[in-house]
Amino acid sequence: MRAMEDEASSIPDLAQIVSQDPGLASRILSVANSPALRRTKELTTIEDCLTSIGIRLVRALVTCLSIQRLFDKDQKLSPAEVADFWCHSLLVGELARGIAEQAGLHKPDDAYLSGLLHDIGELILLQAIGDPYRQFLANVSAHPSLSADEEQLFGTTHGEVGAWLIAHWGLDSVLADGIAFHHARATEIAAATALPQAVWLAQALTVLEQDAAEYGALIERTALAIDPVSLVVTRARAVERTRQIAEAMGIAVAAEFPQRALQQVPATSVPAMSLSPAESELSVMVGGMALLQPLQQDLLQLGNVREVLLALRESARILFELPSMAILLVDASGAALTGDGVEGQPTLFRQISIPLAPAACLAAAAVSDHQVRASFASAQPLALLDRQLVRALSADGLLCIPLVAGQRTVGVIVCGLSSGHYAGLQRRIPWLKHFGKIAALSLEVVLRAEQERHDAEEQRTQQFIRHARQIAHEAGNPLGIIKSYLKILERKLPEDSVGQELGILAEEIDRVAGIIGKMADEHTQNVASQGTDLAAVLSDLLALYADPLFKEKGIRVEKQVPPAEILASVERDRFKQIVLNLWKNASEALGAGELVKIALIDGVVHGGTHYAQLRIDDSGPGISEAKIRTLYEPAVISTTQTRGLGLSLVGRLAKQEGILITCRSQPGAGTCIELLVPKFIPESALT
Repeated sequence: MRAMEDEASSIPDLAQIVSQDPGLASRILSVANSPALRRTKELTTIEDCLTSIGIRLVRALVTCLSIQRLFDKDQKLSPAEVADFWCHSLLVGELARGIAEQAGLHKPDDAYLSGLLHDIGELILLQAIGDPYRQFLANVSAHPSLSADEEQLFGTTHGEVGAWLIAHWGLDSVLADGIAFHHARATEIAAATALPQAVWLAQALTVLEQDAAEYGALIERTALAIDPVSLVVTRARAVERTRQIAEAMGIAVAAEFPQRALQQVPATSVPAMSLSPAESELSVMVGGMALLQPLQQDLLQLGNVREVLLALRESARILFELPSMAILLVDASGAALTGDGVEGQPTLFRQISIPLAPAACLAAAAVSDHQVRASFASAQPLALLDRQLVRALSADGLLCIPLVAGQRTVGVIVCGLSSGHYAGLQRRIPWLKHFGKIAALSLEVVLRAEQERHDAEEQRTQQFIRHARQIAHEAGNPLGIIKSYLKILERKLPEDSVGQELGILAEEIDRVAGIIGKMADEHTQNVASQGTDLAAVLSDLLALYADPLFKEKGIRVEKQVPPAEILASVERDRFKQIVLNLWKNASEALGAGELVKIALIDGVVHGGTHYAQLRIDDSGPGISEAKIRTLYEPAVISTTQTRGLGLSLVGRLAKQEGILITCRSQPGAGTCIELLVPKFIPESALT
């Protein structure tokens, strides 16, 4: 079928392919020499048969015969059901091609093939589900409105299943569109491309009589430029052509044709016929696909790896009764399998790293050859690592399902099971392999999305760092000039007049420069090896900021700062930033005559750890609960916000420095904020 899609394929090429399959070759010879198609003398070579029939009909015959070989031996399908299916499909194919030719479409044969296969999903679902789907088809034939219930009842539609099969075969996606949309609502079909419209119209014509007026009403639902009267002729020719091809293929045409007779066919038991190994495997794979296809749609809607992994566990448990399982993913190096970071599985799987070499263990072998591997299928003794995995899963043996998306290996599912359970799963190995492909595709999608988000975040971070460095460079020049003028001013003023204040001011300029510089690396810390003297820091800050923040506004200040040093294990500039933000908040909240108390207390022990306590009390209006929460949770900040960020910044810096914060506040009764700052413990005291 892929060769048929390749426009470069010649008659000799096709003859060579057909000759490799004796069954298919004999059917081609039989059809080409049938009374319905034979023109002159008997044809004895495959190449002559293909030349006589023509590429167009060869394409249809190969498609029909290939699919017929798959389904005509299945005991769930009666000969009458298969015959009814093909008569209807051949008619829709002929009609779709005729419509495409009338509408001037570029490739009418694509419309034919899409029409020919439009109901292939019905055969798959009949094979997979059996009588419940057969009864559904009978009811749909009598009540067309019931077709909307197909997805609700079975989790998918025969159009979606057929479209999946076309994609699986590697055929053009436009063919899949015609199959997927042939039962679309009349109000929707006009939005589709031309080929799906042609198949939709062909399907609709099969249930109508020869009536140009009705045909015209259908044509108006599409964007196809077709004459209704000509369409009557096209339909008549299509019916006759279908009878001719069906006769050549040995398909019995029912008396009801062109109406479908499926609803009148009772469920019957057909004697089972032997299938070749290849046909048996393909039959199981196609039947299982009908159940797994909705799972793929559900998985692709999940948003992160954790959700996909959880869904895969539940799906494996429900579909294959595999409750004991673990998932290993390929690590960042691409050279090993690991369960690190995968939740909900035994500890061993989070600790191991398995090289991607077949000899390493069963899981690595499954990934290497892209095949489902089981410990029960080999007489060789299990590797040591495999025996560990068996014990970790509390099972008798292992079943390993590779997770491969295209050419990329995503990981492997390692299942623990008994020999009896494995015996029951052997016929469904193709299902398990397809389940692994679906799982890999879903994981690949979310992993790629997460990587793209990470790359975008990294790009934004690097952009911010570059911008911050530019700001630091530009701000450094004026700050350096100010500091130089302070030194000149200090030399000109009388000795000991304002020298201390100028020194504090110079230190604050250095702190501002440091804050700007750290914008490019927020994780940089510079804790002094001898600790930070909190008492000295508070004294310096009070000397510089008490007047502008409090006294000039008429706010009274009571301070209790011991003269002795109190060493803390914090970064000096960050501690200053915390204190100044708290003081600034108090200054903005208090009015003239109100009071702020600042006290530093040593010797506090909390949870066995030594702290110094900085306490700030005020008699202001209090802080709302929402603002208090910003001490402990990141604030939501708008791009234009410049105020109200102090408490959030205090909380973030305190967390980085290991400072504990408590806050008590009541409306109209003031606020009390306490900081427990970790004491500095010299190394000599630790030994």
